Amino acid sequence: MSLVSADSSPVNRSVPRDWFREWFDSPYYHKLYFQRDKAEAAVFIIRLLQLLQPPPGSQMLDVACGRGRHARVLAAHGYDVTGIDLAPGSIAYARQFENDHLHFYVHDMRQLLCTNCFQYAFNFFTSFGYFETARENNNAVRAVSIALQPNGVFVLDYLNAEYTEKCLIPHEQKIIDGVTYTITRWCDGKHFYKKIVISEDKLPQPLEYTERVAVLTPEDFETLFHPNGLHIRQFYGNYDLKPFDRQHSPRLIVVASKAPQ
Repeated sequence: MSLVSADSSPVNRSVPRDWFREWFDSPYYHKLYFQRDKAEAAVFIIRLLQLLQPPPGSQMLDVACGRGRHARVLAAHGYDVTGIDLAPGSIAYARQFENDHLHFYVHDMRQLLCTNCFQYAFNFFTSFGYFETARENNNAVRAVSIALQPNGVFVLDYLNAEYTEKCLIPHEQKIIDGVTYTITRWCDGKHFYKKIVISEDKLPQPLEYTERVAVLTPEDFETLFHPNGLHIRQFYGNYDLKPFDRQHSPRLIVVASKAPQ
């Protein structure tokens, strides 16, 4: 895999260590990424449930749940769902949908949450690989594994690095609700970057955020999961749960189970 910068011009690669804390709690983040209706989440969830066949009332954890789009769909199917996210604004929004079987908490996925609490855990929409170090990625996987009951299932939805490199769009501009997003993408071999410059009439000057997501392959996930007691059962390549193909699959969806005790 030849992962290089998609733009030969100099690009500022300085990214704050916890860049995601401010960006994920910004209203502009939600405008850019979450103009999706519940139907899209519902279709994927239904396919996952058909695959996994969770018993009624199963305890489920949505890791990095954002505003709870997927967690709400899971709860609507009769499961007991807990959503966690480090963005207080997202959790405040999600809490309007809480009920006896749906709860949301501000929590950093790198920190331990509980022990043997859940039968299923999910991490959707490339909500992983943001961290500065491999240790932090390991801490996040370890925390999920500890939170799962023996034989529990973890589903992680990530980008497929080879496909993402091949389809990388170096420059793009979007206008959403009168807000202009100027987007620049590149890769340095270890991370994918996305610089987002936001312009709006009410802003005194443009805002700028830069995302950084680790280049992770199926082998990298094997290396992360196995020492933490998670056995990878299958890789899928899209939201239709078709088999994973390195060259052609847009997603890398990992289905793993925790070892029995």
